[in-house]
Amino acid sequence: MSDPVPSGIIPDTKNWTWVLERRCNDCGFDASTFDPARAGSALRLVTDAWVTVLSTPGVATRTREGFWSPLEYGCHVRDVYRRFHERLDLMLDSVDPAFENWDQDATAREDRYDLQDPATVSDELRQSGFALGDRFDSVRPDQWERRGFRNDGSVFTVGSLARYLMHDPVHHLWDVGAVVPDP
Repeated sequence: MSDPVPSGIIPDTKNWTWVLERRCNDCGFDASTFDPARAGSALRLVTDAWVTVLSTPGVATRTREGFWSPLEYGCHVRDVYRRFHERLDLMLDSVDPAFENWDQDATAREDRYDLQDPATVSDELRQSGFALGDRFDSVRPDQWERRGFRNDGSVFTVGSLARYLMHDPVHHLWDVGAVVPDP
């Protein structure tokens, strides 16, 4: 018999694009002032903080009601990196692409984030975060305004995608009570 799928997490249905306009009162990250040209180095810095989180004892334990464990957040950040790498590639390689919808809560359940191996997740997160950082480093000045469209009608440029992305791993470091570097 398999372990039951963990419960107690309310699916996130908020539209987080507001972070592009103002500072997040929770984690303190201000995407509106973040320079997208720094995305590569910032991703590597934040990814290293996640690797540290995933090496701590008890990483698979949920410590606050309504919040994932640090391991589950680490899995999510890894998958965010992978998804945004796909989206960045689309934006750089095609004209005005549409992004497939991604149900992050379904992914967490289906992929059993709660049962994944922390060391494996750490390696995968580091690999995906650094690869995405390298891809942002390769963006030419004339590419920062290339567009992509989310299925809810949100329009992103490569620059705003970088700013929007950076909030996610920083915010989730805050969620797990980790030291948040200043990207």
